[in-house]
Amino acid sequence: MDSQLESRFVEPLQAQLQLLGRSGQRAVLALNGPVGAGKSTMARVLQQRAAGLGLGLAVASIDDFYLPWEQRQRALEGNPFGVSRVPPGSHDVALALDCLDVWQAGGALRLPRFDKTLRGGLGDRSAEELVEAEVLLLEGWLLGCRSLGRQALATIQPPAGLNAEELAWLPHWDQALEAYQPLWQRCAQLWLLRPQSWQSPRRWRLQAEAKQRRHGAAWLPAIELDRVVRASLCSLPPSLYQDPLLDLASGYAVLDSRRRWIGGSGVSSEQ
Repeated sequence: MDSQLESRFVEPLQAQLQLLGRSGQRAVLALNGPVGAGKSTMARVLQQRAAGLGLGLAVASIDDFYLPWEQRQRALEGNPFGVSRVPPGSHDVALALDCLDVWQAGGALRLPRFDKTLRGGLGDRSAEELVEAEVLLLEGWLLGCRSLGRQALATIQPPAGLNAEELAWLPHWDQALEAYQPLWQRCAQLWLLRPQSWQSPRRWRLQAEAKQRRHGAAWLPAIELDRVVRASLCSLPPSLYQDPLLDLASGYAVLDSRRRWIGGSGVSSEQ
């Protein structure tokens, strides 16, 4: 891991997780970042470090709460990207809230798990586990993104790079995003990993797929990969949905094409 990313982002983030964990509130910290930015790897590192400090840190991805296969097919039927997951509306937000309700009331944290290697790389739910935790790190590419509303969408300049069909679906994705707001409100803090260029996520995802292929796991063909990346960048265009999060974030890191820190802001690890 890049040393500046470590000292200026990961260490402050770890410090905040420790504070939240020791508060007794069973708090949720949200980590937002585009596909391939290293969210899952960072979360695993933080979980290992937390264990060494005696802190019960649970880690989950918003992708773990994808709807089951058949429901996702119905929810995303006819979408312009030709994907079976990713855009708003493909997640079981009600299940996520139910799991948090039980946990924050003192019970165990129930986490479904999603395996992206199933169904030839299209993915499906694979398991469920009960964990004891003092704090939860929830990661995902759309965490914190807010619905703009149909009226606001009608008055803005259309985002560059979307084709006519994708623009026509934008109000649909925005409306679907409304269901996520109660989940975002349950997050005590929001931290961001942002690319210097929004061209980088495709390269990062290609690297991740190549790694899966080398390890003999299921992987997506290039055309499917492009659909997944495009779905994440065009269902919620960054200029409309990611940029406003900078004003809400407790900390953020801007990454170059090699995922190295080139700027950002974080809560001091000494606080």
